Amino acid sequence: MQYPEPVAKLIDGFMHLPGIGEKTATRLAFYTIDMPKDEVQQFAQALNDTKEKLTFCSVCGNITETDPCEICSDPLRDQSQVLVVEQPKDIATMEKMKDYHGLYHVLHGVLSPMEGKGPDDINISSLIKRLQQNETIKEVIIATNATPEGDATAMYLARLLKPAGLKVTRLARGLAVGSDIEYADEMTLFRAVEGRTEM
Repeated sequence: MQYPEPVAKLIDGFMHLPGIGEKTATRLAFYTIDMPKDEVQQFAQALNDTKEKLTFCSVCGNITETDPCEICSDPLRDQSQVLVVEQPKDIATMEKMKDYHGLYHVLHGVLSPMEGKGPDDINISSLIKRLQQNETIKEVIIATNATPEGDATAMYLARLLKPAGLKVTRLARGLAVGSDIEYADEMTLFRAVEGRTEM
């Protein structure tokens, strides 16, 4: 069936989201059509705000409204530790645990030769620069996901950082192999951080 152009564009827009196929996109589009106009405008404004008001922290790469972000600007954080994660959403997950008080660094991806992603395609160079400029950092905790790409990225970072005399650790395997940090509960994350191992 051919839908009017605005509906077709809305369906196409929803299909660009990860995990959304044509049926779900169509359902979401018609749900949006049935929403009150003020709710649709609030939703559209929220989408616009994420693009206009958010930026990436120039220090750690997290999403933020201010640069540097709140975590990097907080003098009460443990300045001797940097926890390296794949995506900004992983920081939010770690912060829910309330037991890690160090700093973060977001890679914005992992090494993936199959997808053509090498070291220059993720946020590694800014991590190296940061570590060179900040002598208070003594430990880098690698918290990439327990996937082949996450493990390969962790090994690459360990080989890169250890010669600099830094302590390089990896989250303990409290995280199931193949799972994402985003879906782990707080206790699993706490045990993973507490039981991290040196690389």
